[in-house]
Amino acid sequence: MAVKTQELKLDIERIGTVSAILMQPDNARACYVLAHGAGAGMRHASMDKIAEGLAERGIATFRFNFSYMEKKQGRPDAPAVAHATIRAAVEEAARLCPGLKLVAGGKSFGGRMTSQAQSKAPLPGVKGLAFLGFPLHADKKPSTERAEHLAHVDIPMLFLQGTRDGLADLGLLKPVIAALGTKATLHEIAGGDHSFAVLKKSGRTNEEALAEVLDALTAWIDELV
Repeated sequence: MAVKTQELKLDIERIGTVSAILMQPDNARACYVLAHGAGAGMRHASMDKIAEGLAERGIATFRFNFSYMEKKQGRPDAPAVAHATIRAAVEEAARLCPGLKLVAGGKSFGGRMTSQAQSKAPLPGVKGLAFLGFPLHADKKPSTERAEHLAHVDIPMLFLQGTRDGLADLGLLKPVIAALGTKATLHEIAGGDHSFAVLKKSGRTNEEALAEVLDALTAWIDELV
């Protein structure tokens, strides 16, 4: 299977230009617009592994930097800036991958910004949102306020969550997901932390845990109507 990787520039109106990467296997049947987390950009090793693993499973990925990461600024962009960046990324992914099923989301902050954007106005052509560790609350500060906007998302959502995730107490997240009804699905990664890393005593490796994440994501994408 051949995989085509394109280094791109993404123009965001009134905000500027950021870098992007399209990784597209020749047998792609969907494209995942993959936003990075707050502390690491699109080229982080974890983002590479996710994109490569999905390519092996026939899923293209469109990765991009948020503006603050492109400029090497420490503080994440304001939500309005992040939302505009995600909208531009979705539009570009749709243009570059015509005919492919389009899904969006990403790691932690990136996934949450994507769902916020979708809750304000539907992302054109996006069939579902997939969260690679939804950050329900800050570390050791359990709350559910960050999930309130999810009630205004009207497309299917997949929550891939480690059972040791310090940013998402499952005792709080499960009722949130249950309240969303049939449009929301939870897949728990046993022993995984916020990055799906597992302890040695779990009996499996980080690579095996990530494979479970990617298998579950691929199966969910394939089931989307």
